[in-house]
Amino acid sequence: MSKILLFDALREATDEEMSNDARVLVLGEDVGHYGGSYKVTRGLHAKYGDLRVLDTPIAENSFTGMAIGAAITGLRPIIEGMNMSFLLLAFNQISNNAGMLRYTSGGNFTIPIVIRGPGGVGRQLGAEHSQRLEAYFQAIPGLKIVACSTPYNAKGLLKSAIRDENPVIFFEHVLLYNLQDDIPDEEYFLPLNKAELVREGRDITIITYSRMRHHVVQAVDMLVNDGYDPEVIDLISLKPIDIETICTSVKKTHLVLVVEECMKTGGIAAELTAQIDEHVFDDLDAPVVRLSSQDIPTPYNGSLEKATVIHPEQIVAKAHSMINRS
Repeated sequence: MSKILLFDALREATDEEMSNDARVLVLGEDVGHYGGSYKVTRGLHAKYGDLRVLDTPIAENSFTGMAIGAAITGLRPIIEGMNMSFLLLAFNQISNNAGMLRYTSGGNFTIPIVIRGPGGVGRQLGAEHSQRLEAYFQAIPGLKIVACSTPYNAKGLLKSAIRDENPVIFFEHVLLYNLQDDIPDEEYFLPLNKAELVREGRDITIITYSRMRHHVVQAVDMLVNDGYDPEVIDLISLKPIDIETICTSVKKTHLVLVVEECMKTGGIAAELTAQIDEHVFDDLDAPVVRLSSQDIPTPYNGSLEKATVIHPEQIVAKAHSMINRS
């Protein structure tokens, strides 16, 4: 085992896959000489050159379309969005091309492409740089979507995503890049369609993903000190949702609290609630409860920004009330 930062875990995964397969390339704004805005591609340009670590113009629709064409012709591109919000400019290419071409070509084309980069509410990055785009992309047929939350799962998931034959949207949280953890020295892969059971418990199921995993873990420490026994699931796979793992947990705890940074209206928690009701409604002792971000553009002001997202104390209070009411 070795201790590593999350951005270095992502860089290691990219480097290993580029070394293993000459078809793998990286493209995006400042990914080459500069090494990426968050240094995920640091050192790769010197190792692999201009044709495999390609600095692009500020034109997301153009270089995303080019990457999709490259994938169709046999390459395995990794697109780095300098900020995932910018990839809204390539929404047409991601939706109408990446998501659909394998189906509309009758399986004649595969689209082995990874679209990754930082997102989520940062620290005073302003509304346009603090978007939570998970639900935007979740509605697109043909995509797989994962959200890493630790250096360990970041590396294993990215390696699996690069080798997958389908387009993968790979969400990284802007405030998790400096998170440090031990990861194995040997090569490993993690499945793109499985949730992680972070903690087993019996009183309530708390479902979360990305940065909110760490807020939930802080809240769980407080809940355990109060004598409660919560179960925690990190979704990881936002599409498809690992409903089997969730249903197994709900049948044990009978209470569900979803904690997300996504907006409440039409968010990931909304889809989760619908699927839980469809599959295990009779096992619930109370309605599924959602703790989500405010349905507003994220303010630049630090205090207002903080007020838009969920914090551990809110999770503790809501879990208390749900368990005691049941």
